[in-house]
Amino acid sequence: MHDQPTRHSMTERSDLESDAEARERVRRLIASPSYQQADEDRAFLLRPEMCGVRLQLDFWKTEEILQRLGIEHTVVVYGSTRLIEPEVAAQRLSAAQRALANAPCDSGLARAVEIAKRLADKSRYYSIAREFGRIVATRCATERVPRLAVVTGGGPGIMEAANRGAFESGAPSIGLNISLPREQLPNPYISPDLCFKLHYFAIRKMHLLERAKAAVFFPGGYGTCDELFEVLTLLQTSKIASLPVVLVGERYWRHAIDFDFLVDEGAIAPNDAELLTFAESADEIWDVISKWYGSQESVCEPMNRRPAMAAGEKP
Repeated sequence: MHDQPTRHSMTERSDLESDAEARERVRRLIASPSYQQADEDRAFLLRPEMCGVRLQLDFWKTEEILQRLGIEHTVVVYGSTRLIEPEVAAQRLSAAQRALANAPCDSGLARAVEIAKRLADKSRYYSIAREFGRIVATRCATERVPRLAVVTGGGPGIMEAANRGAFESGAPSIGLNISLPREQLPNPYISPDLCFKLHYFAIRKMHLLERAKAAVFFPGGYGTCDELFEVLTLLQTSKIASLPVVLVGERYWRHAIDFDFLVDEGAIAPNDAELLTFAESADEIWDVISKWYGSQESVCEPMNRRPAMAAGEKP
């Protein structure tokens, strides 16, 4: 005869089942999206309503690092991603010419050769930007001009060249990359601890100008022109402190934008056209900046940055 379960054993079994159910409920609670800590909840942070928070994060991560590493004053360099090293531009021209030779009646290939020729001719600006980056990296501070660091949008072309000149001189080389539909990798001449990736164009624009003591524009397209007109508008409306704006390659810029026409049409005032200056070489760019501040610079050793701090350490 089998023993019948006692009331005590039945109670124990019930308690065990109850405990198991409770643990399962707790497990589900912990797995619930509402239980996830807000700063670890990616889905929550990506909600449209959280855009303001994301804007702050986009700004503050870069700002905190720049402050911690002692980056106080910069010269920002803009320009086309398509203006590459002269040697590479010459190789691309040769490839385009060979393709046309194999199909001489192809109008598309003929057009490609003409564009490759123009880009090869303008590739000299890569060399100028690289030299300018070197000049900025080796100039001392004066009473009027602080020590400057090169900052760019972090991409290829002119941005790479300016970063490269500073990097090769052992100076800080800052790149403010932006997330794009077609991913653009940072150029290899950015200081590792000064290579950033931002989501919002507005925040990147702020950081490019936040510490700028000069803005230098090499030939470029929509993006470069967008930045140029934004800087000029901010200066025109006194939203930023006055600074020299240098356009490199007068012939290119006067073809691209007819500033005199804008003055003649009454669209801008004559003094608005005086917000910018033209230059043709790296030395001329630096001369414009130096004269604007009324100072004479001398050559220095590369800028020393504050060392990176450990987590939790106060500046």
